[in-house]
Amino acid sequence: MSLQHKNNYVISADIGGTHITAAVIDLEKKMIIEGTRTRVNVDSQGTATEILESWSAALIQAYEKSGSPVQRVGLAMPGPFDYQNGISLIKDLHKYEAIYGLNIKLYLSEVLGIEAADILFRNDAEAFLQGEVVAGAGTGFRKVIGITLGTGFGSALSVDGIVTDLSLGSRPHQDSIADDYFSTRWFLRRYHEITGLSATGVSGLILTSKHSAVVRSIFDEFTVNLSLFLKDIFLNEKPDTLVIGGNIAKASGMFLDELGNRLTSHFKGLKIKLAVLGEDAALMGAAASFDNGLRLDILPSADDILRRDLFIRY
Repeated sequence: MSLQHKNNYVISADIGGTHITAAVIDLEKKMIIEGTRTRVNVDSQGTATEILESWSAALIQAYEKSGSPVQRVGLAMPGPFDYQNGISLIKDLHKYEAIYGLNIKLYLSEVLGIEAADILFRNDAEAFLQGEVVAGAGTGFRKVIGITLGTGFGSALSVDGIVTDLSLGSRPHQDSIADDYFSTRWFLRRYHEITGLSATGVSGLILTSKHSAVVRSIFDEFTVNLSLFLKDIFLNEKPDTLVIGGNIAKASGMFLDELGNRLTSHFKGLKIKLAVLGEDAALMGAAASFDNGLRLDILPSADDILRRDLFIRY
């Protein structure tokens, strides 16, 4: 995959807890090249080799589908992560612990034959919100908070189109951190605590919702917890819009109306919107790291990230 010249194309990828989605983006036209979308399942609790080979396979497949030379890569990556140097700092989050401390940038550079300087990483929630602000649910609003509800709890803030990571998932909540309460594993754990039964995902719980008062009560509890948590955040940030994405947002019929009622009772005029671009939002946001001229010198260092994460957790 050795390439000789720069062009407008970027291989972009959104790395989730169970899969990676990749595609080739045309930065000049601000669009995904049709036919290049590639999805590969990933065992986030697998070995480092299994994880990295799944990621590189998706990137290579997207590239091969494009039919055009590409020599830049942008990745939307969950944190904590040293985005400047491309080193994973994820641990104690039940995912990707096998790649802790590994330099993903150098690995991908060697495998793909792309200069390390042409591989950029961006927080996944930040990339998601960037995409939604540019071409989705957040378009036209000055101050937007975006949250992603899935295998983790992602969050970002957009002010006049400038998007930054909020890292709300690491903030204290009840007896742990927010990530433990506003993610898929909380639903599965709570369902097991109440019923003694196991479920494979939130979608499985939804299928039983019409027949299960327990599932409805779990969503009610989730809604109360999330509204109280966001209330404290909104008192400081005062956003005009909240954009909600992630796989749990697909179950919005179970919580969105009540969440809206609770938040708008405190914040008059607040707009609450579901994300509209799906995975395309993070793909566009990751590629935009090049388009926006993302300055690596102002990104936090690994020490900064670890200090912040430890401070927030403890």
